Amino acid sequence: MDARLDLFNNPVIGKFIKHLNSAAMVATSVGIPKSTLELLELRVSQINGCAVCVDMHSKDLAHHGETPVRINLVATWREATVYTDAERAALALAEESTRIADAAGGVSDEVWLNAAKHYNEEQLAGLIAAIGGINTWNRINIITQQPAGDYVPGQWG
Repeated sequence: MDARLDLFNNPVIGKFIKHLNSAAMVATSVGIPKSTLELLELRVSQINGCAVCVDMHSKDLAHHGETPVRINLVATWREATVYTDAERAALALAEESTRIADAAGGVSDEVWLNAAKHYNEEQLAGLIAAIGGINTWNRINIITQQPAGDYVPGQWG
């Protein structure tokens, strides 16, 4: 499969990606564990069906020492016993934020208040930034049909 657009050599989308990557740094600067952010990004990418991002985040998680069990069970995190309460809160927020159209009310008060038990206001803002960023990346990759499978951990940051 060939991509519809070369994301890294197109001046318009390249500029957008540069700003998107800079914006993503916000989420990593507020004390949210990197593994939580990667699990969140993997789960959102699974929901959206973005093969490039599923490939990238699952490999990066493994590369950074995450266990195969936690990587493989993230799609079923509600039933799995291998995630902390804080990780569960972040995953619930990510899912409801990604599936806004599936719920008339958007993100429920219950999910928000649970996340607020585990994360301070800056970290909640960081989670929102991470969720928005990965949803944007998913859409860029899906629209342009970026092929997946050959990502090397650390290749893109």
